[in-house]
Amino acid sequence: MAGLRRKWRPSLGFVLGGGLAGTLALSLLGLIALRYLAPEIGFRNAAALLTGLIGLATGVLGYLLVRLLLRPISALAAYSMAVDRGQPADPPDHYGTQELSRLAGSVLGMAETLQRREVSIRSFADHVTHELKTPVTAIRAAGELLEEADTLSDQDRALLQQILGASDQMQTQLSALNSVAAARVTEHHGVTTLKDLAGDLRASFPDLEVEFESVSQHLPLADTGLSVVLQQLLDNARRHGAQRVTLSAAPGRLIVQDNGPGVSKGNRDRIFTPFFTTAREKGGTGMGLTIAASLLSAQGGRISLVPSDVGARFEILFSRT
Repeated sequence: MAGLRRKWRPSLGFVLGGGLAGTLALSLLGLIALRYLAPEIGFRNAAALLTGLIGLATGVLGYLLVRLLLRPISALAAYSMAVDRGQPADPPDHYGTQELSRLAGSVLGMAETLQRREVSIRSFADHVTHELKTPVTAIRAAGELLEEADTLSDQDRALLQQILGASDQMQTQLSALNSVAAARVTEHHGVTTLKDLAGDLRASFPDLEVEFESVSQHLPLADTGLSVVLQQLLDNARRHGAQRVTLSAAPGRLIVQDNGPGVSKGNRDRIFTPFFTTAREKGGTGMGLTIAASLLSAQGGRISLVPSDVGARFEILFSRT
């Protein structure tokens, strides 16, 4: 950043103004030169000579515009696209004008900030899960030892089962928290179809009747990412009592419709909130929809609950088509 400021660069106004002035000057000088050269060497020879000189001068102006404008803009756009896709990339080494230099500095700073935030989120999640898994495992182990004792009363055993159930729930929540952090990593770029995922989804949910529409429609998300999203949605539907789920693909969009009880009006604004669930007794963690939303958000997409007469209806919109 400091190096960008120390090196002198022309302003954008100077480059554009100089290019226009140079073009106008070439035209006027060509007319003047043609008037004086034509009587001396002939009109055709003078026209050919001036055409070559003007063409050469125009080429120099074009090279300067490409070097000062087109090349830096293209390099900055390529770098931004690589960062957006999570691919390694070196920042541009040439920035052209003062305005482009400031723009490049802002883009590079923003990219560094976003990368630091992603690393911070993932590191925090890893740290929390690592630090809490040890005491949770110790509680679980101690509870299992106590469970083998013969001197416990019925009340003690009921309390012990609550402790063991709470430790299992904490382990599940910690794993879900780590999954949310992992879902934010932008590494699922690609294209897939429902046909590519149909077999695995039906095998993972044999108790659900999973139907597919427009199975050959290309969706702008790699199969690794879309599989995670759909696994979470199907698991959510199953836990809430659905027997059938229909997946309908369209250009840039995917609809997931189940025949379950749907979402109550009071819970519609809370379903994407981390750890919120109405199926805790069935093993729900309240993180399934959060994982799906986080993964899609990292890829530039989004998921929303849309009105439906029967069951729950989710709409997934992809920004990259």
